[in-house]
Amino acid sequence: MDEFRLPAGPGVPAAEAVRQSWTATVAALPEGARISGEVIGRQRFGVFIRIHGMPDAVGLAEVGSMPHDLELPAMGAAVAGVVIWHADHNHQVKIKLDEWDRPE
Repeated sequence: MDEFRLPAGPGVPAAEAVRQSWTATVAALPEGARISGEVIGRQRFGVFIRIHGMPDAVGLAEVGSMPHDLELPAMGAAVAGVVIWHADHNHQVKIKLDEWDRPE
């Protein structure tokens, strides 16, 4: 099985649900908000996260925020971090993971 895949399967919010709840997601998760969640997809550019307490939200932690000597968290890994931005065009909450928050 390829280690890189998009979010799919049970527990992954449908695209329409994510779109419809976007305004509420942004209000509930402003920049600087702390989140925790589970890795539900991996790509070379980062990991997708199901955010605890937000069933219709998708987070994305991109490798641009990751120190060069670390690897992406595995599928199903528990992660925590902070909201750094909202991508309105694709309804994603951009996240910097705690484990990436260190001086390079």
